[in-house]
Amino acid sequence: MPTDAIEVRSLWGQAWRQFSRNKLAMLGLLLLIVIILGVLIGPVINPTPINQINFSQSTLPPNLQHPFGTNDLGQDQLARVLFGGRISLCVGLAAMVVAISLGTLIGAIAGFYGGMLDSVLMRLTDLFLSLPQLPLLLLMVYLFRDSLKAIAGPEQGIFILVVLLIGGLNWMSVARLVRANILKLREMEFISAATVSGASPFRLIWVHLLPNVTGIIIVAATIAVANGIITESTLSFLGLGFPPDVPTWGQMLYKAKDYLTTAPHLALFPGLAIFITVLCINYVGEGLRDAFDPKS
Repeated sequence: MPTDAIEVRSLWGQAWRQFSRNKLAMLGLLLLIVIILGVLIGPVINPTPINQINFSQSTLPPNLQHPFGTNDLGQDQLARVLFGGRISLCVGLAAMVVAISLGTLIGAIAGFYGGMLDSVLMRLTDLFLSLPQLPLLLLMVYLFRDSLKAIAGPEQGIFILVVLLIGGLNWMSVARLVRANILKLREMEFISAATVSGASPFRLIWVHLLPNVTGIIIVAATIAVANGIITESTLSFLGLGFPPDVPTWGQMLYKAKDYLTTAPHLALFPGLAIFITVLCINYVGEGLRDAFDPKS
């Protein structure tokens, strides 16, 4: 086996051993796996339709037939929480891909080429950092949601818009992290050797530099997923997210606000779903950060 492959496997093995020693990170990972499996196979185990209306069972508290109770239309809350988890997690993951891709691309170009290009890209990053994200996000959703709904449909259009906006407004920290590490790495001997051997800039970035910042990107990705879930929930809670008949966790909280005194369970379970999911992702992110830290 090549020496490089052995070293890479050893590094990942060391990272896993370091990660597995972090009890909170392991607990977060296990709970996150349970949540993901729950939203994926839960609707199969609990096949109750999410849109089945029964006014005779309106706002029932948790019981054997409906473990999470029912909403104001008599719809099963457990089925809607599980279905909404799919959408919220998909939004978080897709927004993470957009943010990580943009941030890695801009950070790698700025760090590798330096000079005027670095200055321009970093000023652009500073500009995006200075923007008030939530008001801008609300404005962009308000301006473009009808256009995208007409093009891609009410659900797909909002999904595309929300993902692009959340990802497009959260790439800056990734860009700075990648740039800082590539500035350090490009001065090392292995990059000089690769340059002398005739490696192109694309190969230097893709083959020699980016694999050495993979750990940082993975940690940033976990934070981006959590941020995407929270932002989507915020938009839905403010009534600017998915259509009212799509039960995302934020949309469920938005509808529950009128029943906080009479049926608090309507807000309790989707709120707990958001809280536990984001907390687990943050614990996993902290564990990954410590595992990929060279000092540890």
